Amino acid sequence: MTRYKGEFAHWDVNNEMLHYNFYEQRLGPNASLEFFDTAQDADPLATLFMNEYNVIETCDDTFSTVDTYVTRLKELKNGGAILEGIGLEGHFSRPNIPLMRGILDKLATLNLPIWFTEIDISNSFDAHTQAQYLEEVLREAYSHPSVSGIMLWTAMHQNGCYQMCLTDWNMRNLPTGDTIDMLLQEWVTNQLTGATDIHGSYSFLGFLGEYKVTVNYANRSTVVFMSLPQGAETRQLNVQV
Repeated sequence: MTRYKGEFAHWDVNNEMLHYNFYEQRLGPNASLEFFDTAQDADPLATLFMNEYNVIETCDDTFSTVDTYVTRLKELKNGGAILEGIGLEGHFSRPNIPLMRGILDKLATLNLPIWFTEIDISNSFDAHTQAQYLEEVLREAYSHPSVSGIMLWTAMHQNGCYQMCLTDWNMRNLPTGDTIDMLLQEWVTNQLTGATDIHGSYSFLGFLGEYKVTVNYANRSTVVFMSLPQGAETRQLNVQV
């Protein structure tokens, strides 16, 4: 890990440990805990994650229920692991959105950032149904206040698409690609122009992220930059012109 020290924001330590105990069988019951300690020492600025499948996708997998996930995470933290992120893969068949929301709410009580790390939709559905389910999953994930990031599992290889791709071999959008483009255009604050009120105030609603603010008054102009982070409080910016 020291080879990549400082180059990655996150590390997935011992992937899918709820389903597989390869290292525990060979190195002892504390193998995963030792991996977290090693990762923390090797790259202390990186956020260390658990990452697992079938936690958010279904309630039928007894190896990776939300309670099993929480129990294992607490065991590692109680053992001294610096574990600061929740990874949910998100390999969905037909998504159960109320179940997904309930699991996210329960995991949110841990007060750790939640990342969807491998979202895809089964190719057992036709292309348009696959895109519809993808939109449902992404909207639910994006709207939850404890979800900090979303990644897709959409790689192509020489034998074709594994489960879900966004384009065909000629880089033309599939319905899933159209869904991603639509959401990316929707989830952005476009350029806003307006005048302040009599008190010199101007308000707007915006998505999280970085903003460039230009204020014009008479023949003077000022440019400042601001960010909208997560949080319930209204962000205020004072600009002197």
